[in-house]
Amino acid sequence: MSQLPEYGKLSACDYAALGLMAGLEVHQQLRTRTKLFCHCPAGLYTRDHDAEILRHMRPTLSELGEYDGTALMEFKTRKEILYRLKEESVCTYEMDDAPPFELDREALEIAMEITLLLGLQPVGELHIARKQYLDGSIPTGFQRTAILGVQGSIPVGDRRVSILQLSLEEDSCRELADVGHWRTFKTDRLGMPLVETVTGPDMRTPWEVEETAQVLRRLARATGKVRTGIGAARQDVNVSVRGGTRIEIKGVSRIPTIGRLVHNEALRQKSLLEIRDALRERGLAAVGYEAVTADVTELITHSEYRPLQRALEQGASLGAAALPGFEELLMQEVQPSVHFLREFSDRVRVVACLDAMPNLVCNEQLDDGPGRLTWNRMRQELDAPDDAPIILIWGPPADVATALGEIELRAREALTGVPSETRQAQPDGTTRFERVLPGPDRMYPDTDLPPLPVSVDEWQRVRAGLATPPWTLLEGMRARGLGAELGGQLLRMGRAELFLSLDALAGQDTRLAEILTSRWRRLEREGLDMPDPAELDWLPSWLAASTREGDEEALRAWARSGGEWRPEPATTVRSEAPGEEIVRLLRALAEPEAAEPSARLRYYAGKIRRHLGGEVPGREIAKTLGSLLSVGQEELR
Repeated sequence: MSQLPEYGKLSACDYAALGLMAGLEVHQQLRTRTKLFCHCPAGLYTRDHDAEILRHMRPTLSELGEYDGTALMEFKTRKEILYRLKEESVCTYEMDDAPPFELDREALEIAMEITLLLGLQPVGELHIARKQYLDGSIPTGFQRTAILGVQGSIPVGDRRVSILQLSLEEDSCRELADVGHWRTFKTDRLGMPLVETVTGPDMRTPWEVEETAQVLRRLARATGKVRTGIGAARQDVNVSVRGGTRIEIKGVSRIPTIGRLVHNEALRQKSLLEIRDALRERGLAAVGYEAVTADVTELITHSEYRPLQRALEQGASLGAAALPGFEELLMQEVQPSVHFLREFSDRVRVVACLDAMPNLVCNEQLDDGPGRLTWNRMRQELDAPDDAPIILIWGPPADVATALGEIELRAREALTGVPSETRQAQPDGTTRFERVLPGPDRMYPDTDLPPLPVSVDEWQRVRAGLATPPWTLLEGMRARGLGAELGGQLLRMGRAELFLSLDALAGQDTRLAEILTSRWRRLEREGLDMPDPAELDWLPSWLAASTREGDEEALRAWARSGGEWRPEPATTVRSEAPGEEIVRLLRALAEPEAAEPSARLRYYAGKIRRHLGGEVPGREIAKTLGSLLSVGQEELR
């Protein structure tokens, strides 16, 4: 049973007590014809490949003569990077065999539009920088990026969230596999233009982070010039608590998962700080702390523990590390159903590339392990204190040596609190170690491209054609009687402005929104090729003269005609006024069994509203029925 509070159980005051701070880095692909720094087509995803290229990455010094910590960690993994190329979607630029072309102007103008929508202060000159990526996701080892605007803000709920900057940059490769010392990428996505929007650490609750991500998503889509679908937008979530440090949760693709991830990361940092305090109370310090390690391959020749048995059969080396002072802490819960021991396991998995799970076992795990006798022999070999937990690992000799070093390093970091990391989001809302958090040493100027001036006139031209911000559209839809759900659907589908431009009759706004959302999607699922919704000029007159039941058939006829169909004039003239129709329907209905006046009114109102298909407002039906029923149904007949 988890001892940590579940997501949804804490209030804003609880998160304030934790000192929760969160921010976002939102990456959004732009819908351009070509890639950012070459003429290859953008958005052309492929299943097969024409060639493979093998690369090895190594760190380089920054302008100040220093190495980035992330680059050094990636170098330690000794990864072989394999790229699969399709001739039609990649060129020599992506493989670092040719200099970059000029920056794509179409991408620049879309990025400028989003910059202005965010209220950022635009730059007058674009400076291209290089950002190191030694995980292999970019063959050059760096990403080209440029800042377009700084210091803006957006409304979120009843407050404003600061936007620190927006950058235009190239996307990375798609990862196909990462097993052992091999990592495989496909290069079709590589180089596609995207914008990165960075917020300030202004959010104080998990749900506020989700809401901010939704606002940024809607804002980008308001331009109508960004890509949608899986992977087109990705969020990196930065989280810290009081006494902790910034942790980056990388590549979150679904906004509804953000809240749980933020909650669990806040509790993880709180738990790690508690472990740090417990270690310090035991007199331990990070400086000078050493794990007791040894090669125990010769010590163990047989085991009933199945993972260890398989390792012995494959001739693996065995290593053991005792952690004096960590007794009863490795099995402490730091995330829901996740123990502190997994922090060590993840480092071994990522850095030593021992990724066949389980990749280690601890003597404090009561249900797993090689047995008490084997643990005692290891303790004697290590000459470790009786209560010190022992971690056993297995694998190739070089990887085991790397793993033992990582276990000792992670133990030292536990004594300082929360290490700065980039972490992977898991489907259950927990996170796992991905790499050390990059620092400022990963950025340096690009020497291939000169600064690009962006004049005031260019900014003014883009400003003149700006889309309406999503919060303005939401307010307009709310004034037309739409709820948050329908309004949100229209925004997501890029049809909010179309909805507001169509002049529907009073009481028909919900019906109009349903036509543009749920009914539209239903016909698309039938396989109909729907024309441009901007050509729905016939809808207002249709709404005025027809019932809800005919909406889908009208859309279907319009779609099948390629957008040429229009309703016949005869069908767009109402034969009866609403009051006359209600009288006619009331005469045809049977008397309900309930004699109580309010029950009779509800019965008739429900029946008549269904007959009219929602074309007459409910309040008008109720008002008309109220006067008619006072006369009496018998008199009406």
